This record gives sequence, structure tokens and C-alpha cells, in this order.
Amino acid sequence: MTSQRTERSITAWGKANSLSLNVDKTKEMVIDFRRAQSDHSPLFIDRSPVEIFKSTKFLGGHLAENFTWSLNTTSITKKAQQHLYFLCRLRKAHLPPTILTMFYRGTIESVLSSCIIAWFRNCTVSDRKTLQRIVRTAEKIIGVSFPSIMDIYTTHCIRKANSIVDDPTYPSHTLFTLLPSGKRCSS
Repeated sequence: MTSQRTERSITAWGKANSLSLNVDKTKEMVIDFRRAQSDHSPLFIDRSPVEIFKSTKFLGGHLAENFTWSLNTTSITKKAQQHLYFLCRLRKAHLPPTILTMFYRGTIESVLSSCIIAWFRNCTVSDRKTLQRIVRTAEKIIGVSFPSIMDIYTTHCIRKANSIVDDPTYPSHTLFTLLPSGKRCSS
């Protein structure tokens, strides 16, 4: 579909549904894996060009045009390191390990596990090591062992799969058929 037809269909859909698109807030990201990169004509909505971005933040995760998650990992790492600073401050205030663990789980682990099902498997090894380093640093500060970043990912995947199996109204529910043992899904 050409960009002109796309623009017309977007505009027509908006008018049919009594919606107007805010061109200033609309972003276009071109995903093209061809070796010979070609120039893409800009998308216009109501004769205004839509800005093209190399990456964007969408639903809490940073999405890049080449589907690498390094930008997302960098953002998560920065946020988690900021929380590690406060964890150190709480440790210096001589708070008990139970309170420090609650702080870790509520702030640092929640940042690390944000949208983890979507991006973790596609991370580079160095990105995973960077995230695991944050977990190890928190362990050293508190003096308690925590699940690895891989264990956090696995737990979230299992929890999501169980919620899909338990909810017959979920769109992907039919893809998860339990075997007679009730412990595994068939493919």
C-alpha cells in the first residue's frame, strides 16, 4: 500500500469515526530490513507531514526501528540505578533487610520487569549482564539473594501463560491447550 493510499484511508477512517488526528502527536517509524536502504516518502495527514522517528517509547518500552532493545535496556538501567542510590541511602539509615527487600521489590524489580515478556528474549547478552549486575548490586547492598533477571522473566512468562489459560475470553486462549497432566501446554 502506498503512503498516499495509507494517508487517505487513515483520514477517511478518522472522519467516519468522528475522530481527528493530531499530526503534532502522530509519529511514523519506518521498519525496513532491506540491505539497500531507499528513501521513504513522508506520510501526510491533512496536508501536514508526519515526523519520522528512529525510535519511540510505546506502552512503557523503547521501540527502535531495527527492533533492537538496547535503548530500552539503557533506559531501564538508568532508572534502576537511580533507585539503587536510594536503596543505599536507606541502608545507611540502618533499616532492616525486610524493609530494604520490600523497597527493592517495589521499585527496582518492578522497573526491571516492566514489559519484560516483550523485550527480554531479544536482548543482547551484554544487555542481560547489565541488568543482572543491578540485581547483584542490590543483593550486596541488602545482604539477601534475589532471583536472577532470567528467573524474573520466566516467572512473568509462566504467570502470563496461566492467566491466558484461565481466561476463556482472552484472544489467544485457544492457543494454550493443557495436556492431561495439567502441567504443560500442547503445541
